[in-house]
Amino acid sequence: MAIRPGATAEVDLLVTDDDTAIALRSGSVPVLATPRLIALCEEATVKALLHQLAPRETTVGMKVQIDHLAPTAVGHRVTAEATVEKVTGRRITFTVSVNDERGLVAVGRVTRVVVDTERFLDRTR
Repeated sequence: MAIRPGATAEVDLLVTDDDTAIALRSGSVPVLATPRLIALCEEATVKALLHQLAPRETTVGMKVQIDHLAPTAVGHRVTAEATVEKVTGRRITFTVSVNDERGLVAVGRVTRVVVDTERFLDRTR
């Protein structure tokens, strides 16, 4: 199947104590952790590709470039948006952004690679 630039998806997260830098051991403050923010961006990229891959295909993360610009406290909602920017062979580059009710929280790019699921898993054995 052909992956089209411009495909987009959003995912939301209500920040809980489990999503904080303290919980993920990436810092000492009770705000949305950067690793959790990155996972949310990757979730949006996967969602943007729903129904665009062949049945035996999936994508795997290759590169993440994120600028985490503002903190988000527990109890606030964030929305991550991913848009397919460019497709080069098996590589798919997304622009990603994360916003909360106050504005921009993070911005960046995520690159994923299309792989045959079984062949990829064979490499792990």
